[in-house]
Amino acid sequence: MAAELPLLHMQLAFAIGLIGIYAGWRGVIARMTGFYDLAGAVKYLLYGIVSGMVFAVAIDEMILQFGVIEGKLNIYGVSAIALLIGASQSALVMFLVGRPRVVNLRASPPYGWTLGLGFGSMFTSVLSVRLFDPNLVSDFSGFSEISILMAVGISASACIGHAMISAYQGSSVLQNKRFKSFYVSSFARAGVTVTLVLSLFTPFFIIFIAPILLYYWPIAQKVWLPMGMTPAAAQAYRRTIRQSDRIRQAADDRIRGEVVFDEE
Repeated sequence: MAAELPLLHMQLAFAIGLIGIYAGWRGVIARMTGFYDLAGAVKYLLYGIVSGMVFAVAIDEMILQFGVIEGKLNIYGVSAIALLIGASQSALVMFLVGRPRVVNLRASPPYGWTLGLGFGSMFTSVLSVRLFDPNLVSDFSGFSEISILMAVGISASACIGHAMISAYQGSSVLQNKRFKSFYVSSFARAGVTVTLVLSLFTPFFIIFIAPILLYYWPIAQKVWLPMGMTPAAAQAYRRTIRQSDRIRQAADDRIRGEVVFDEE
């Protein structure tokens, strides 16, 4: 089905998948630079990209094509397969972020975040390729401005959604709540998968998932990810954020030609 796509369209589909990585990195991880192991986070991002492609192909073959397009599964069958794939993803995340070396570094939440970004980017890339294919049985299929906007929305939802879920798992590892987080994250990933697959046919589902992501966004930034720092690093991070906000506010309020602060 995707073989008929021009190379430019396929390249754009994968580029849109990478946009989600940029948004998730700049929105959270970039602010924490210097307070966690950056090299390790990049390595886990690569883990997520490689393994995420395998999961994305499974979702494409088993859910999108076999279940939805060919109509051989009802919503319960699609949900069951999505839950199985989600459990596999959660098990892999739990294994990677729960290793003793990672736990000793308290790096499980930020590593989980970047791992989830890799998952979401590959999931987005495959869905975007299908969306740009005019043979997809959808009113929105084909290469157009609407399909590009839909792909960007899917990218943001998939990358941020998987990143939040993986960061939650990482924070749960540090709290010794591995089994609970495994079950919760498995169902959450299944929900993200089914919602975004159906969004290829009904874009409303992208809007449906947005409020959920907005609700958990501050929790991820203020609770889950800071758990990946030592107490001293977390204190320094909070102090840096306060100073940055203070300097930014002073710069916005100052009159041109005046110094920002009078005191040294």
